Amino acid sequence: MKIEEVHIWEKALVTLLNFDKWELEWCGGGYEHFDAKGKTPKGFDCVVEMKFRNKYYEDKMLEKYKYDKLFEMNKDIVKLYFISDPKGSYMFWLNKLKMPDPKDMWCPDTTLWTKKKILKPCYLIPENLAATIDYHIK
Repeated sequence: MKIEEVHIWEKALVTLLNFDKWELEWCGGGYEHFDAKGKTPKGFDCVVEMKFRNKYYEDKMLEKYKYDKLFEMNKDIVKLYFISDPKGSYMFWLNKLKMPDPKDMWCPDTTLWTKKKILKPCYLIPENLAATIDYHIK
């Protein structure tokens, strides 16, 4: 998936959530450590990190670096992690999760899908910890 295609999916998710009383704006085209910001349906300030995966993994990976950057922000901001893969879509309310110990994983050295991989500490979050799960039906 190319970056332009990912941006289309990110914008589509923002639009869909806004139909459900969220007040989000897409900001994934820059160098923020999240892809959308705004308010939850209950009016809380929030940021959303999004991932769109072509492969299914039962545990959802989140780079520790991204997680740490989100939690450097004001503690009152709701931090959300959304993942969509071939089997479903998952929303994690990170403020409420006790994260597992990070594991070193081979990941692209940048987010621009290079072939060069480096070891990065990552969290592997069980999908059953997602607050919202929407299984794709085939």
